[in-house]
Amino acid sequence: MRLKEIYYAGGCFWGVAEYFSRIPGVMEAEAGYANGETENPGYEDVCRGDTGHAETVRVRYDPEVVSLEILTDRFFQIIDPTSRNRQGNDVGTQYRTGIYYVDPLDRPVLKQGMDRVRAVQSRPLATELQPLHSFYPAEEYHQAYLQKHPGGYCHIDFSSLRDLEVRDGRVALRAYRKPSDVELRKRLKPEQYEVTQCAATERPFTGAYWDLQEPGLYVDVATGEPLFSSADKYDAGCGWPSFTRPVNGDAVRERLDVSHGMRRTEVKSRIGDSHLGHVFSDGPRESGGLRYCINSAALRFIPYDRLEEEGYGAYKKRLK
Repeated sequence: MRLKEIYYAGGCFWGVAEYFSRIPGVMEAEAGYANGETENPGYEDVCRGDTGHAETVRVRYDPEVVSLEILTDRFFQIIDPTSRNRQGNDVGTQYRTGIYYVDPLDRPVLKQGMDRVRAVQSRPLATELQPLHSFYPAEEYHQAYLQKHPGGYCHIDFSSLRDLEVRDGRVALRAYRKPSDVELRKRLKPEQYEVTQCAATERPFTGAYWDLQEPGLYVDVATGEPLFSSADKYDAGCGWPSFTRPVNGDAVRERLDVSHGMRRTEVKSRIGDSHLGHVFSDGPRESGGLRYCINSAALRFIPYDRLEEEGYGAYKKRLK
């Protein structure tokens, strides 16, 4: 097996190491100190902030399973690339973000990844892109820290790992994936953002789809993932689009919602984690008895005659 190496500095290395260790094809994620001015530093030395080292994770991976493009794309999902010398609650030069490479042929790939991130940011990137000059493994108690201490401090959000899947032995991004918050703010209208990302509720009888009867598919406005079919839509008289079931059994997730002094079951999209609405048990008995009460602002409707054109042709037979 021919493994390659890439080094990511993304703030506290506990969470960064754990995140990359969960990606198929990553054989080792080792915490350490990189690109500083002193030899063999210890944790206390680095914490003083005068060694020049950054808390960094050495990622050894199988390029036949996972690509450098995928790894770098995921790296930018777990950091704020515009924050200088700070990630999460950690502040200091040792918490700066950076990508350090050992193979010069990796630089063009990494630069392309950074350019894609730069294009959707409103502020300059603070993330370094440099050759690796030095790397010293951290003390043993830092290695696999969150596996040893599951409740330990971690500023990393692991949810973006859901965007990955293995197809034909290689890691790939799912067809539907949640964009960054910056992208969502640019792509969505204010009401769509407030509903899907902040769990707001549109006023009844005001949404675009509450009384729409046209055949077609309703997808997550944030990701494009199929959610509901017009074949399962009915008029519940409540002023919001109502469905008896999702288009796929695993298209949505449900969780208890006790906000506003009520006990309800919230419905969220599986991949986008978008707030969609709530599900109630007062639906048509002949169709299972459920009513998925969904905000129009959380949905994008694709008419039947455009399903093929937009890549949803497989759903046409469900609408007949």
